[in-house]
Amino acid sequence: MLDAFPPTEHALTDPNGLLAVGGDLTPQRLLHAYSRGIFPWYEPGEPILWWTPNPRAVLFPECFHRSRSLKKLIRSDTWSVAFDHDFEGVIDACAELTPERLETWISDEMKAAYLQLHQLGFAHSVEIYVEGELAGGLYGVFLGRVFFGESMFSRWSNASKLALHTLCEIGASGGLDMIDCQLPNDHLNSLGMQLIQRADFESILKESITVVDINDDQVIRSDATALSSLDKKLLDTSLALGK
Repeated sequence: MLDAFPPTEHALTDPNGLLAVGGDLTPQRLLHAYSRGIFPWYEPGEPILWWTPNPRAVLFPECFHRSRSLKKLIRSDTWSVAFDHDFEGVIDACAELTPERLETWISDEMKAAYLQLHQLGFAHSVEIYVEGELAGGLYGVFLGRVFFGESMFSRWSNASKLALHTLCEIGASGGLDMIDCQLPNDHLNSLGMQLIQRADFESILKESITVVDINDDQVIRSDATALSSLDKKLLDTSLALGK
């Protein structure tokens, strides 16, 4: 049986949300953590750190803000969208070092863990293509009716915004109650991100996550109907966008 995480109210306030240290990144532990609103975040060379910040940055799909310029871009035919077409490519792009980002927290260990979740059907990517090339996207973990965003990237202006817009379109059709953004930043704030208290965040998780059951023998069981429903919503959204 997995070692239990401490109660989330025991998380530190400085640094905000640090709850536990150590453990591993097995699918069982990761899914158990996400179902409670806990996520891993640490620098290479550090032990695994588990977080549950308060307040929590979230985006409710119906509250996604589309600026005038973004609306114009959404209507254009310069881009296309795909889902889970190149999950590994999205993670690699999120981990790329750039002049603005000189280091990354997405280690080989983290990448391998989320690739395994993807193979099990729990981690997904939204990809934006321009002239056939991967131009932007995001990836995260989907449990019940909550998408836990992990990272996003843009190689083309506003490509990550298009990916998040597409994800919110799924939510608007009833596929998602909430997108977890973990921590606030100016980029997400401009798109409609909100800060809510940890207790409210956890209440939403309890009502929205029903797809995962982790047994004492550490075997993952998932609701195939719910996962198939997600796949259909992804397809329907793609067709509705004409992409």
